[in-house]
Amino acid sequence: MGAQWFVAVPLVAAYLLWGLPRLSAWQARLLTAGVVVLACAGAALAGAMGPVAAALLLLAGHAGYELGAHRARAVEAAALPEPVIAATAPPRETGAPATLGRYRIESEIGRGSMGAVYLGRDPQIGRQVAIKTLALGREFAADKLGEARERFFREAETAGRLQHPDIVTIFDAGEAGELAWIAMEYVRGADLQRHTAPGRLLPVPQALEIVARVAEALSYAHSQGVVHRDIKPANVMVDTEAGAVKVMDFGVARMDDASRTRTGIVLGTPSFMSPEQLAGRHIDGRSDLYSLGVTLFQLLTGTLPFEGGSMAELMRRIAADPAPDVCALRSELPRALADVVALALQKRPEVRYADGVQMAQDLRAVAAALEEPSPDAPSVTDDAFEKTVTFARIEPRHNSAP
Repeated sequence: MGAQWFVAVPLVAAYLLWGLPRLSAWQARLLTAGVVVLACAGAALAGAMGPVAAALLLLAGHAGYELGAHRARAVEAAALPEPVIAATAPPRETGAPATLGRYRIESEIGRGSMGAVYLGRDPQIGRQVAIKTLALGREFAADKLGEARERFFREAETAGRLQHPDIVTIFDAGEAGELAWIAMEYVRGADLQRHTAPGRLLPVPQALEIVARVAEALSYAHSQGVVHRDIKPANVMVDTEAGAVKVMDFGVARMDDASRTRTGIVLGTPSFMSPEQLAGRHIDGRSDLYSLGVTLFQLLTGTLPFEGGSMAELMRRIAADPAPDVCALRSELPRALADVVALALQKRPEVRYADGVQMAQDLRAVAAALEEPSPDAPSVTDDAFEKTVTFARIEPRHNSAP
């Protein structure tokens, strides 16, 4: 019996001190159970208590080890601070889908008139995208849902054909249940809305160049038969460091209009809408140029050309009142620039700019005169301006639909 103890005790000590810490929990439990079974079987066959005692000693040691490890884990968990636990939570907001199509949703980055806007990632190529969503089932009645779905994908396809450096690119569109989505280029920077308040206005030459680029982008879109319908500072993204200008939400505005028509709400953003759009008449690209004129007015003055205490009063002023002169609000602005703004804000579409290229040319002419004052250089006078923009009552170059 003594010899058995001399063998058993060192084996048990070696197991507890060296072997057990190197085993996983399930390996340790399995080994312990096996030793107990073998020891009991040996005791039954040999009638000796030594193996049984060794097995019990091993079992007691392992039980103590398990209890100590459990207490250590409990103490460690109690000492872990709450903020660390919160910091490890995923950034995706509760309620946001995990995926839309093949895109993984990383976070919610905004809310638009259509619904949430998410930052997503294409796992195939690692590209970040902005995904705008529209809950079709919530926005449209059941009898209009099928038509709305067809229109959504038709508008997304049309907007997706626009390939211009100053227009946000649309990559993909899809549907998840009743949630329709459009995946588009993720644009860094900020929209122009922040530069429409007094004290935060852009330098005039910079504002003119941005609006000129938007006008050229609109001219391209109109030549492709696409009218934006909701041009405003919030729909123009600018990255001043990279020199990027991006017009957003082509195709999206038309779907938003369609959803709001059923409730009788005025379409678009009223303060930026043309008189014909407010009246519910057919619109073409010249309506977008009117909205761009309002945007330019606000970027130059920090105010809107027309405001009203009620929707009815605002609509009346847009339809009937002449636009204020920007020079009356900022006397240092050149007369030629006031003429550009006034022409863009004409009530009758046939009197406005025929297309965005014409508007961009005049804006750049004004900017050049501002940045290069020279007594030898010809000034941008009213006469010179009138020579560059002359219109017939029916302008053959305008972008109206046939």
